[in-house]
Amino acid sequence: MNMDHDMHHMDHDMHHMDHDMNGMDHSQMMNHGGHMMDMGDMKKKFWISLILTIPIILMSPMMGMQLPFQLTFPGSNFIVLILGSILFFYCSTPFFSGAKGEIKNKKPEMMSLITLGISVAYVYSVYSVVANDILNITPKVNDFFWELSTLIVIMLLGHRIEMNSIMNAGSAINKLSKLLPDSAHLISENGDIKDVSTNKLAVGNSILIKSGEQIPADGKIYDGSTSVNESLVTGESRSVNKQTNNDVIGGSINGDGTIKVKISGTGSSGYLSKVKNMVQEAQSSKSKTETAANQVASYLFYAALVVAIIAFVAWSFVRGVSFAIPVTVTVLIIACPHALGLAVPLITSRTTSLAATNGLLIRNKNALDGINDIKYALMDKTGTLTEGKFKVNGYVSLDQNYSDDEIVKIAASVEQNSNHPLANGIAEIAKQKGLSLYEVINDTQITGYGVKGTLNNNDFAVVSAAYLDANNIKYTAQDTQNYLNDGNSVSYVIKDNVAIGFIAEGDSIKKGSKAMVQYLLSQNITPVMLTGDNKDAAAKVASLLGISEFKAQLLPEDKQKNVLSYQKQGKTIFIGDGINDAPSLTQSDIGIAIGSGTDVAIDSADVVLVNSDPNDIVSLVKLAKNSHRKMIQNLWWGAGYNILALPLAAGILGFAGIMLDPMVGAIVMSLSTVIVALNALTLKIK
Repeated sequence: MNMDHDMHHMDHDMHHMDHDMNGMDHSQMMNHGGHMMDMGDMKKKFWISLILTIPIILMSPMMGMQLPFQLTFPGSNFIVLILGSILFFYCSTPFFSGAKGEIKNKKPEMMSLITLGISVAYVYSVYSVVANDILNITPKVNDFFWELSTLIVIMLLGHRIEMNSIMNAGSAINKLSKLLPDSAHLISENGDIKDVSTNKLAVGNSILIKSGEQIPADGKIYDGSTSVNESLVTGESRSVNKQTNNDVIGGSINGDGTIKVKISGTGSSGYLSKVKNMVQEAQSSKSKTETAANQVASYLFYAALVVAIIAFVAWSFVRGVSFAIPVTVTVLIIACPHALGLAVPLITSRTTSLAATNGLLIRNKNALDGINDIKYALMDKTGTLTEGKFKVNGYVSLDQNYSDDEIVKIAASVEQNSNHPLANGIAEIAKQKGLSLYEVINDTQITGYGVKGTLNNNDFAVVSAAYLDANNIKYTAQDTQNYLNDGNSVSYVIKDNVAIGFIAEGDSIKKGSKAMVQYLLSQNITPVMLTGDNKDAAAKVASLLGISEFKAQLLPEDKQKNVLSYQKQGKTIFIGDGINDAPSLTQSDIGIAIGSGTDVAIDSADVVLVNSDPNDIVSLVKLAKNSHRKMIQNLWWGAGYNILALPLAAGILGFAGIMLDPMVGAIVMSLSTVIVALNALTLKIK
């Protein structure tokens, strides 16, 4: 593991872009049955429906049951009709559009069930107003405006709660697009250089990339050498040395050198575009996942239709059509999912709230539904299980003329003008020990090996073992073997071609990583490490954490392929932090991003660990399991009463003179809604 000193250099700033952990886009969109719902429009319709529902409740009986607070007067039924019509034709449009999409997909679910209920309630209620107040038919026909208005307002409330707890996953695509610079230095055929818009670059163009600039397109270096920070793109915690004929990736950051590059890929053919396509494809496949609530609603839709048709046909023969119609309508109204509409959103809201207080940002609650079926937890290494920055783990003098601290002082002095992570690590330990640095002159980079400089008229260098090998400088490899075995990178301090000491630095394991791995194992979830880093470093981290399965030196597409492979064996979690993790985060059944990671990773994930502590996954899994259990309970409370209410409303016991009174059905329906709400409030993490 004698790694190049410069191979570990990375930009500590790493473009950790700002991300607001609490901000939510209120113009965001959600897909239901193929129809896109606008959050702002949903909010407006909810408030209008709530305002209109209040007078309807005051003036309209609940399934024929007069309540003490109700107010009726001549013409009040017509006012209720007008208010109900506004509710039906304006406030219900999201449900109609959603139902249209579901029917088009030949998969009626929640939207279809709601549309069926409110349509029957509205049409029959209009008929009741005509029959009672215009034709004066006796006996009076019950209207269902109370049920119509409350169902609409409750369902809109449920969707508002649900949408407020889910952020827009699509923004990951936008963040990827922003990684390329706006302009590039184009080299013309006569050698002139002019700045052009990045989107005007084409394959075969030559471009100049100065030190510190972002690389605007994929290409091959034909002049110059440098080190490139590819950590944002590949996830590897080091800068990579580049020289003539080496490839560079658009979106990565150029180091100290100036290079000329011939473009090999841009736009749709570039590396970032391929990552973007992988994210889009994974998002598309995940959006097709059916939730438990929609499954229950689908069963209810068919059950209500079948029971209603049977009831209509049967009672038409027995008592006539005039008796069969109210029975049929009652069946369809009772199937209205008041409680079901709140069952999942209330759990979603409670789960999101509990998660936020425990350092978890849940962006897609639906993804957590399958937590009990998770078999594999796939995870990135650098920045996820490890800190992603280098720390001095040891320093030793090899020359009796210099103390151990003097070796640190010399190394920090030589590298004091460098911003490489290894240099930063050495500077940090020197600062901690209160060492005052020497003034350095003539400090220059030794390309591919390290840095040299002059201190008090003596020439020193801080370099890798490869430099010693290349220049036949003697050293004893055994001196550093223990540090190398622990996954450290070793830098030698040399004077006059003699190694006088060394400093070992490593990427330390995060405090919560081991506890997280042990918990996953206790839950029969197999942890698997997938990393772009080298096999030695991966093996060491895996060994320390107790991870038996790991795969190293992976590209982003390799990671996603591994996710797909494991998904064939069981449901997966993926935990990561880099742009290279975005496709895997999206592809997995549950994607978990580290909060200190890139915006693209965060926007691709279902859950964000705000505190960047891997051990927070323990809280997440516990919360998700409890949330799933509560959701199943709520679905039973929300829809379970229909198992009895539907056949009773249809008159299955009519032969014995027992018919379900609509008022009883309304009371039971209201009770189930209250129970669902109370059950959601008892959700806890432990």
